[in-house]
Amino acid sequence: MASLLREDEVEFSAMRAQGPGGQNVNKVSSAVHLRFDIRASSLPAHVKEKLLALPGRRVTKDGVLVLKAQTARSQDQNKALALERLEEIVAEAAHVETVRRPTKPTYGSKQRRLKEKSVRAQVKANRGRVED
Repeated sequence: MASLLREDEVEFSAMRAQGPGGQNVNKVSSAVHLRFDIRASSLPAHVKEKLLALPGRRVTKDGVLVLKAQTARSQDQNKALALERLEEIVAEAAHVETVRRPTKPTYGSKQRRLKEKSVRAQVKANRGRVED
């Protein structure tokens, strides 16, 4: 699937990662913040609306989607992970659900149901008290 995103619409900034990791965490800026301005992007209008309506705190009031990636030790890997997550989010927003058109039961299925119903009714009717 071709990506809907353009490289110039995504902005990265590096920072120090949080959590355990010892000296490496304390001195290396390997975590990445990805910022994507939804309103200024070249995405179709319906995709923008879905992205702006995302729950949680990923989207700011200004319509900027912010993702943080800090799982990998290198900045390049974290950039790739953040970009991959952004592409997944955009692809999910671009997915259009197909409209379900309700179907009617066929004539044969109606007949089978009614026949089975009468068979069950007869079985139950035969369960009465036996008279001599």
